[in-house]
Amino acid sequence: MHAATATLPSDRTGTLWTGRVLSALVTLFLLFDGAIKVMRLPVVEDTMAALGYPPGLGFGLGVLTLAIAVLYTIPRTAVLGAVLLTGLLGGAMATHLRAGSPVFSHLLFGAYLGLLAWGGLWLRDPALRALVPLRRG
Repeated sequence: MHAATATLPSDRTGTLWTGRVLSALVTLFLLFDGAIKVMRLPVVEDTMAALGYPPGLGFGLGVLTLAIAVLYTIPRTAVLGAVLLTGLLGGAMATHLRAGSPVFSHLLFGAYLGLLAWGGLWLRDPALRALVPLRRG
């Protein structure tokens, strides 16, 4: 017996707009996070030091975060942006694990953001929905 595929139709306006809103929230967070790192705010430098990173590393991470945000926002490069974002978030999660940060607020924040990013992209991209369909079983 075959499982019925529960993919959403590509022309559903609600699906598209839900995906856009989720993606916009992710993008806004990335732009904010990247911008404060590029501006070299003291809170960023202090936080990076507390996590065991050398001074000045935040700037490069900020530039990387901003670049990923741009890639994620452009439809032609959105999947590449999501893949790169997944790597960035994995590194952030590993850092918080090593530092002994609180699990649900700090360590898993990368997972929450990654789920929002991929969920938003899945909802706004019919090709991704076709590639990764939801199934009922």
